[in-house]
Amino acid sequence: MTENGAAPGLSAAEVAERVRDGRVNDIPTRSSRSVGEIVRANVFTFFNGLMGTLFLVVLVVGPLQDALFGFIVIANAAIGIVQELRAKHTLDSLAVVGESRPAVRRDGRTARVAQHEIVLGDLIELGPGDKAPVDGTVTEADSLEMDESLLTGEADPVVRRPGDAILSGSFVTSGGGAFTATRVGREAYAARLADEASRFTLVHSELRTGIGRILRYCVGIMIPAALGLILSQLLVERADVREAIRRMVAGIVVMVPEGLVLITSVAFAVGVVRLGRRQCLVQELPAIEGLARVDTVCLDKTGTLTEGGMDLAELHALGGTSEECARRVLGALGAADRRPNASLRAIADACPPPDGLRAADTLPFSSARKYSGAVLTGGDGAGTWLLGAPDVLLPEGHPQLVETERLNARGLRVLLLAASDRALDAPADARRHPPEPAALVVLEQRVRPEAAATLRYFADQDVAAKIVSGDNAVSVGAVAARLGVPGADHPVDARTLPEDDGGDGEAAVERATVLGRVTPEQKRALVHALRARGHTVAMTGDGVNDALALKDADIGVAMGSGSEATRAVAQIVLMDDDFTTLPSVVAEGRRVIGNIERVAGLFLTKTVYSVVMAVAVICTAVPYPFLPRHLTLLSALTIGIPAFFLALAPTTERARPRFVRRVLRIAVPFGLIAGVATFTVYLLARGHYAGRTDGALRAETSAATLTLFLITLWVVVIIARPLTWWRVLLVAAMGAAFLLVMAVPWLQRFFELRLAGWFLPWTAVGVAVAACVLLEVVVRVRRARADRNPE
Repeated sequence: MTENGAAPGLSAAEVAERVRDGRVNDIPTRSSRSVGEIVRANVFTFFNGLMGTLFLVVLVVGPLQDALFGFIVIANAAIGIVQELRAKHTLDSLAVVGESRPAVRRDGRTARVAQHEIVLGDLIELGPGDKAPVDGTVTEADSLEMDESLLTGEADPVVRRPGDAILSGSFVTSGGGAFTATRVGREAYAARLADEASRFTLVHSELRTGIGRILRYCVGIMIPAALGLILSQLLVERADVREAIRRMVAGIVVMVPEGLVLITSVAFAVGVVRLGRRQCLVQELPAIEGLARVDTVCLDKTGTLTEGGMDLAELHALGGTSEECARRVLGALGAADRRPNASLRAIADACPPPDGLRAADTLPFSSARKYSGAVLTGGDGAGTWLLGAPDVLLPEGHPQLVETERLNARGLRVLLLAASDRALDAPADARRHPPEPAALVVLEQRVRPEAAATLRYFADQDVAAKIVSGDNAVSVGAVAARLGVPGADHPVDARTLPEDDGGDGEAAVERATVLGRVTPEQKRALVHALRARGHTVAMTGDGVNDALALKDADIGVAMGSGSEATRAVAQIVLMDDDFTTLPSVVAEGRRVIGNIERVAGLFLTKTVYSVVMAVAVICTAVPYPFLPRHLTLLSALTIGIPAFFLALAPTTERARPRFVRRVLRIAVPFGLIAGVATFTVYLLARGHYAGRTDGALRAETSAATLTLFLITLWVVVIIARPLTWWRVLLVAAMGAAFLLVMAVPWLQRFFELRLAGWFLPWTAVGVAVAACVLLEVVVRVRRARADRNPE
C-alpha cells in the first residue's frame, strides 16, 4: 500500500516479466487497411480479372495497339493503390495522435501508457469519460458508475463496487476508481471493439451500394450481349478469325465501367487526405458521404460552441453564509475531485484548497443528477454540501431562481452551492427537502470566435442547427443569441417536452432550435425523434454524456480533447477541437457525392451505347465498327481523363437519395442517342464506301469514331456544367487531342483512323450535331420534371 492507503500497482520487475511472457494487451490497433489489403482490393477485382483475360486474348491474336486498354487497367490500379496509401498514411498518423493512453499505476506512481503496453495484473485508474481498455475487477471505487451500452445496448449506468467485474468497452459516467486487468489482448470480452471503432472502413455507404447495383446491372446486360457478339462476329469474319476476335473484344471491353469504382475510391481517399491536413480524423470513410447528406446538425454548447475552459466571474453569498466561507467550501470541493469537470476546474483555479477543511466522502458530478457533493470535515465549513444546477436543487418559485434567470439571460452559467441535512447519496428532492442556499457561483463561458461563422455556413447550406445542452435553457439561449442562431429568443426547457415517443414530442423537437436541461437520455431521444421525422442528423459533443447520442446519430462528431467514450463512438474526430473544420467536412462530402454522380453518368453512358452498338451489330450481321484501340482512345478522351478531374472538383450541392435512379435517367437516354446516331453513320458509311477494296473498313470506322467522339464530348460538356474556365479548358484539350490523332500521320496509322473524302465526314458531323440537340432536349425535359417533382 502507498501512504494514502491506495494499492501501488505492479512493480517494474513484474511488468517486465509479463512482457517477456507475452501477457500484454497485444490487440493490433490501426485506423486503416493494411498495405496488403489495399493492394488486393485494387488489383484482384472482378473487372480487373475480366479485363486482364481479354488483354491476354488480344496479345495473342492482335497487335499491341489493340491491347492498350490493359495498360490503362494497370494504371488505374496503381493510381488507386497510391491514393489509398496516401490516405492510410494520413489516417494512421492522426490515429496515433488521437489514441487514448490509459492511466496505469505502477510502483505507486500513475503514468499514461499506450493501450498495447498494458499487461496482465496492471492497476488501471478510471475517471469520468474513460473507457476500460481491458477486462478487469474493481479494486477501488469512488461512486463509480459505468455505462455498458456499447456492449449490451442498456443505457442505464451500472454502479460498480470493489470486487465487481468491468468489461472492456464500458466507460465511466460518473465517479472514479481503479481496476485490476484480468483479461488482456484477444482474451478480453470486447477485444475487437476499440479496433473496430477506429478502423478506416469502406462499407455501409449509399453511394457504394448504388455503384454496386449499377455494376450488377452491367454484368447482367454484358453477358448475353457478349455471347451474341461473339457468335455474330465469328459468322461475319469467317475468313479472319483473329479479326473477329479483336472486334468481339472491343465490343465487350467498352461495356465495362471499370473506372467507376476506381474514381470513387480515389475521390474518397483524396477527401481523407484533405481533411487530414485540417486535423480531422475520419474513422469511417462513409462518414464523409454521410455528413454531406445531413440536413440537421445538433450542436452541444459546452466544448463545441463554447471553449472548454471557464472563469469564475462572480460569487454571491446567500443567507448567513459569508463569501469567505463559501470560498473555503468551494476550494475544498475542487480539491476533493481528482478529475474535475470544466466548471469545477474554474472554481478550483479561483478558490485554492483551504487549510484543515477536507472531504470525508464525495458524490461526483453526474449529467443525469446535475449536481455533485461532498461531506466536509475539519473546520469552518464542515457539513454536507451540494453544488449543481439551481433549478434542480431548488423548488419551483424559489426567490433565488429569479436571480438565476437574470444571470442566465446574460449568457452566464450559474451553479448553486447549498448545505444539505440529508445523506449525501440520497436523491435530491427540491420540493420536500430543499437544501439551504449558501452561494450563487457565476461562471463565464468563452464562446469560440469561429462558431458564428460556422453557424452561418450551415444556414447558407440549408442545414438546420439545433443547440442542445444540459445547462439552463435561458443561459443556452443567451449564448445562442450571441451567435445569431434563429429562435434563440425562445429557448425550450427539455423537461417540459412531451414524453410520448411520437406525434407531439417529435413535432416539438423539430420546431425547437435551442434546448436546455437536456439529459443524456433526452439527447438520444432527440436524435431518434429527428430521424423518425425523416432528417439526416449529425450530433457533436465532447463529454461522456454525449456518447449515446453520438452513437445513435447518423454522423457523430467528437472533439479531440473530449472524453474517450465520445471519440470511440464518433465517425469523425476534430483532433484540434477546431469547430471550423465541420464546414470543410460537409463540403468534402458534397464534393465526393456530387462529382461521383456526375462521372457515373459518363461511365454509364458508355455502357449503354456499347450495348446498343452490340445489339445493332448482332441484328444486322455486320462487322463490329471498332477495334479495341478506337474505344480506348474514346474512353480516355471522353470518360477517363475528364472523369478524373471532374471527380475532384469542388461542389456545394447537398447529396440527395436515389442515386442510381437519377444516374440512369440521364445515362440511358444519352447512351441510346449516342449508340443509334453512331450506328446510323456507320451504316451510311458502309453504303457510301461499298465497292472499295482498299481502306473501306477503316474509313467506315473513322466516320463512326468521329460521330461517337463528338456526341460523347458534348455529354462531357453537359455533365461538367456549370462551365468554369478550367472545365472549358478541359473540354477543349480533349477536342484538341482527338484532332491531333486525326491529323498526325503516324497517329493515324497507330490507331487505324483516317477520314476519306468530304461527304461522309461532314455527314458524321451533321448527325452528331443533331444528336447533341437531342441531348439538350433530354436535359431540359429532365430539368423541368425535376422542378415539378423535386427528389
